[in-house]
Amino acid sequence: MSITMENTGTAGTFDYSTLAGDPAWVELKGAATQLAQLQVKDGSVPEPSDHAAATGHVETIKSSITELARHFPHDRAYLELLTADFNKWVAAGLGVPDFLDSLLAFNPQEHRINGLGHLVVFPMYTQNGSTSRHVEAVLVEVIWPEFIGELEAGSYSNKLFVPLRFIDFTPGYDSNAAVLFPESVAVRQTPTFTWGAIFQDREAARFRRVVKEAAAVTRLDLPEDALELLDDQALTQETFVMWDMIHDRTHMRGDLPFDPFMIKQRMPYFLYSLEELRCDLTAYRESVAVEHDEAASPEARRHAKLVQYAVIFDRIFRFAITGSRVRNYDGLGGQLLFAWLHQHRVLHWTDTTLTIDWAGVPEAVIALGQEIEDLYWRSIDRPKLAHWLAAYRLVSATLTPNPASTWAKGPGALPLTGPLREITDQVLDDEFPLSMFYEALSKKMAAVIESTSGITGATAS
Repeated sequence: MSITMENTGTAGTFDYSTLAGDPAWVELKGAATQLAQLQVKDGSVPEPSDHAAATGHVETIKSSITELARHFPHDRAYLELLTADFNKWVAAGLGVPDFLDSLLAFNPQEHRINGLGHLVVFPMYTQNGSTSRHVEAVLVEVIWPEFIGELEAGSYSNKLFVPLRFIDFTPGYDSNAAVLFPESVAVRQTPTFTWGAIFQDREAARFRRVVKEAAAVTRLDLPEDALELLDDQALTQETFVMWDMIHDRTHMRGDLPFDPFMIKQRMPYFLYSLEELRCDLTAYRESVAVEHDEAASPEARRHAKLVQYAVIFDRIFRFAITGSRVRNYDGLGGQLLFAWLHQHRVLHWTDTTLTIDWAGVPEAVIALGQEIEDLYWRSIDRPKLAHWLAAYRLVSATLTPNPASTWAKGPGALPLTGPLREITDQVLDDEFPLSMFYEALSKKMAAVIESTSGITGATAS
């Protein structure tokens, strides 16, 4: 199907947010939502009796894409192949979908222009949302302020990183999902991934809501610039763009003893905790450097200071108590950072009031990052099991393990001569339980954390 497009102007002259009310988008969103109800987990529509209805929904989706495409001339090839992939799916009997051709043509990393919009439609799962590869659709805008372009063009190159803002979405994104990754799309073979997108407005909005409540509950007296961060959605989402740009590139940099993403590797979950925390602490360290770099722009230096607050507060207030206690590696990283700061006496919980000695925080945070980097460097020369044991020692030196833990008893209690999976199986789902502080905080924060599901910059308060 050939798509006729009109160039509606640059991102600066067209307000993509108006498309949320466009009849073509409303019809597309409705059709995709109804189609998803006919799909099973792998994305297929197995019941022959549902095929006529599914085909009708696909026709509506295709016609809507054709109508909306004139607003997205930069995505011409993708949108044309998208309708072709829908045609092939129907012709093949609505089996497991394969949208590889359109996925390969979608390259948002090539158009990082502030305010530029994209229409994204794929059969895909949504991380922290739906695990089924149903047809989902999102309208989005790129967030790319000038200072981010300056940083990315300098010491923080990350050609794969695409920061986005939600305009509207189908039900799979009415959830905690805050990323759009190509590996989530249903395809016939795994391609080389060339981009990864994060919804910074969602990250910023839930950060602001949770940290405001946590500060009130703990009676934390916030610095003036931290208060500004919590009051300004645009400022916060730009801060998260800087944080995530540096975090994301860190997975591929440094003295790494193993595949940094640990894809399809079964290992103790605390190793994932250390990798994610390493990337966040690198973003913190680099932000300290940018803050004091007189050659950096004033906006870059201002946001660099705010990144430091964001890393600390998001980790200790949201990450630590969000999600289940089943191998919660992000939660463990938050617990570790809090305990480290407490034990290095820059964070205090005294007289039921939380205080932070901000002057001493950078040294303490950077020291924890160095501990993890030293672990990685030494592990280049260690067998995998020795690395696992060293990583456990690092975490358990600060956090108290579960009293029922076999790992806590030391190497002599573990089946060291057996397959590695047997040793991994000895790690408890909640190997490092919440402290008494966090148990109490979790009860007080549960409702506000739950309320952030589906939040966006537009719906934040």
